[in-house]
Amino acid sequence: MKQKIIMKLLAGMAGLGIALGAASVHASPEKDRQELIKYYMNKYPDVKVEDYVYGALAFDADSKAQYDAIMEFPPYDSEIDKGRKMWETPFKNGKTYANCLPNGGKHIAGNYPLFDEAKGKVVTLHDAINDCRTANGEEAFKVDDMKTMGLLTAYMRTLSDGMMMNIKVEGPKAMAAYEDGKKTFFSRKGQLNFACATCHVQNAGNHLRSELISPVIGHAVHWPVFRGGDNLFTLQRRYQGCFKQVRAVPPPQGGTTLNNLEYFHSALSNGLPLKASVFRK
Repeated sequence: MKQKIIMKLLAGMAGLGIALGAASVHASPEKDRQELIKYYMNKYPDVKVEDYVYGALAFDADSKAQYDAIMEFPPYDSEIDKGRKMWETPFKNGKTYANCLPNGGKHIAGNYPLFDEAKGKVVTLHDAINDCRTANGEEAFKVDDMKTMGLLTAYMRTLSDGMMMNIKVEGPKAMAAYEDGKKTFFSRKGQLNFACATCHVQNAGNHLRSELISPVIGHAVHWPVFRGGDNLFTLQRRYQGCFKQVRAVPPPQGGTTLNNLEYFHSALSNGLPLKASVFRK
């Protein structure tokens, strides 16, 4: 049954005007973003661009109303509080995260991932947190540990709630990292021969079984998310889940492939406000 549904999705792609990245291989990040916005506006003229911060909820008023009701009393508040306590607990040397992050860690999450010219690579918010820890004599957290890095990041993103996504891609090395992330997004992979774009561009707004598929524009602004209550998912944990769903071996969290993918992915949401931390089914 699942295979039949997947084949129907693939068949529906044939008549769409946007191919898997072929039309914009050498486009600038802003042109990529504008082309995707135009694509969604043509396909869903009644959906406002700013509503894509709600993911698939932008296509379903009833689900959005349920989400709004849940967000009045989020079931994961106690988990966010654990992240707050980690944030406020001093290091052994007496300093805190606020002492070594720009602007005390407030209103900065929308700048990440960023390309660090000195390091010659993309730096995520997780990297910035770990750099802060090691600079103050603490051990780095594992980026895939939801009880440490996950909860701390979930709280830290609340300090930037409402900030506009502001990913900068400047210089040839940064552009190369962006293009590498773009290649990962548009490349087919796994036994099912799917790309990220198969679902989140061509089939955004369509149903996969009982679930609506979310659009790539607006994706990056609302992670980490709490799914089904207090089950925390960071963006790169979700990437790995997508790789597994198409029966591909997922790259490691915090590695070059997923960091560059997050860089490209986040740039597509430039100009949209962060929504942290949120509930998803």
